[in-house]
Amino acid sequence: MNLTCVKFISYPVLGKAMMLFQNFACMNMQLQDLHHIASQFKSRANLSPVLFIGHGNPMNAVWDNDFTRMLAALGRRIEKPNAVLVISAHWETVGTYVSVSQNPRTIHDFGGFPDELYEFNYPSAGHPGLARSLIEMVSLTDVKEDKQMGLDHGAWTVLKYIWPDGSVPVFEMSMDYTKTPLFHFQLAGQLKELRKKGVLILCSGNIVHNVSMMNFKDIDAKPYDWNLEFDANVKKQIDGRDINALINYTGEGARLAVPTNEHYLPLIYSMGMLYGDEPISHIYEGYQFASLSMRSVQIG
Repeated sequence: MNLTCVKFISYPVLGKAMMLFQNFACMNMQLQDLHHIASQFKSRANLSPVLFIGHGNPMNAVWDNDFTRMLAALGRRIEKPNAVLVISAHWETVGTYVSVSQNPRTIHDFGGFPDELYEFNYPSAGHPGLARSLIEMVSLTDVKEDKQMGLDHGAWTVLKYIWPDGSVPVFEMSMDYTKTPLFHFQLAGQLKELRKKGVLILCSGNIVHNVSMMNFKDIDAKPYDWNLEFDANVKKQIDGRDINALINYTGEGARLAVPTNEHYLPLIYSMGMLYGDEPISHIYEGYQFASLSMRSVQIG
């Protein structure tokens, strides 16, 4: 007998019995349909992770080393998200902007490097819809659309290892360099709802970043003592979730480790995305050129 989900009309007793049977059959079919529909989508019961990646020298984009191998392994380990929001040291603005390009260009925002870096293009699409939903989430400041911004090297030199095929849409949000670290932390708190939408947050910078003191001749040069000390202190503060200390970094070591804060602020954003007691992992620890910390952290 072929039952359809329509109202059943018959004699009172027989009709009531048939109606109950038919309603049960309809409910069963509807549940099966819902299960089939739900199976077409990835489960988002868990929050998408937040990554703070110490991206270092642009040449990491073409080097095979333990740092880049860690990024490749990360791509095999984590669930592919619906999209990636990048907060990078290399997009600073007056005011806050979000990129809404459908096809973001690869930006080669550096000079004096081999041709192979300038020839590389990361093929990811953008995600204007999620970018505009970010705007709606934020009340702390007026986030504006940017239709021209592509992917700076803080984004693509990392993502090329995690998802080499560019199969995950990517959009960026700028950092307002006129604002305090506390502002950036508070803004991050208004963005973390994106994690419930399957958006992975990639915060790309370096905890220690002093270009003026880099030993460009030796990537494995012994790290300066102030580099080791500041990096170790920040690790303790991350593990202790000591937001006040992370925001109010001071001292001679801090002055050398963070001469300008554009590479440090992405760490502040990552900590602002934290929910409660979710796990924090140090997925990479290392140094390059004596004055860079490559420490990388995963939240969630």
